[in-house]
Amino acid sequence: MESETPREELPASPQGRWKRRHLLGLRELEKEEILGLLDAADEVTRYLDSGRELLSLQGLTVVNLFIEPSTRTRVSFELAAKRLGASVLEIDQESSSIRKGETLKDTARNLEAMGADFLVLRHSAAGAAHFLADRVRSSVINAGDGAHEHPTQGLLDLLTIRRRLGKIEGVRVAIVGDILHSRVARSDIWGLRKLGAEIALVGPRTLLPEVFERFGARLSWELDPILPWAQVVILLRLQHERQKEGMFPSLGEYVSLYGLSDSRLRRCPPEVLLMHPGPIERGVEIESELADGPSSVILNQVASGVAVRMAVFAQLARFHRRNGEAR
Repeated sequence: MESETPREELPASPQGRWKRRHLLGLRELEKEEILGLLDAADEVTRYLDSGRELLSLQGLTVVNLFIEPSTRTRVSFELAAKRLGASVLEIDQESSSIRKGETLKDTARNLEAMGADFLVLRHSAAGAAHFLADRVRSSVINAGDGAHEHPTQGLLDLLTIRRRLGKIEGVRVAIVGDILHSRVARSDIWGLRKLGAEIALVGPRTLLPEVFERFGARLSWELDPILPWAQVVILLRLQHERQKEGMFPSLGEYVSLYGLSDSRLRRCPPEVLLMHPGPIERGVEIESELADGPSSVILNQVASGVAVRMAVFAQLARFHRRNGEAR
């Protein structure tokens, strides 16, 4: 039975109502929708800092369906849901019937039949979240699907930049590394473009094909010329698990050309922000001392992730209640 404790809700965003059942990617969102989620995340933080409780998900059930390994994202979604009063179930590939041959659709429909209001999906196949969203009435939140998108990571990156620089429009952002295989890069690009940032993509040609010009970003196969221009540098992990052999000659050569060292940091503007979605390969994409140094906002990104995911849950719950679907 649902608790009789009244839900305390986030105020409606001045950017307008949230009108979607799912959060599948940033590419399909309007600028106002993205700003509304960022504003909601700031409001969540004010609530938490004041010691007030938000019970937007009280009586509702969240299932984290992670068919791909994760630490930060899974824990962040779990904390976000529990802080909003939800019941949370954790399912991974090893503990699910998918391992026995059950389809993703059947797994999701069974979870929905048992009362899942939200399905947070992490999957290695691009398009998996959209596939489920077309087949269930539970709200699907994309927690990363293959090399497609990772929308909540994109949102927390946007929130971190806005909080530190006070704006996103006109900010110069360099995204460096394995662009080809990165779902984070794609969500960051869509979000940054919609909010008016300037973007440069940097990496070896094998990991940054010219097709990325269609994303509206500047492409560079050299890092050093971009560093004096960049106000924000987002470093990406080499995704060895998704790469074919021979994407670059050697790890040592990659580090020498694209790794962020202390000497390279001195080429950047003094107030540059260093970001990384994690997990970090220290000594590869960034020297360990820089990852922990004063320019790094990597832990700020992690902290922003809980507020962003709480905001997403709260807005989706509001959608269900407006449409008479809340339990």
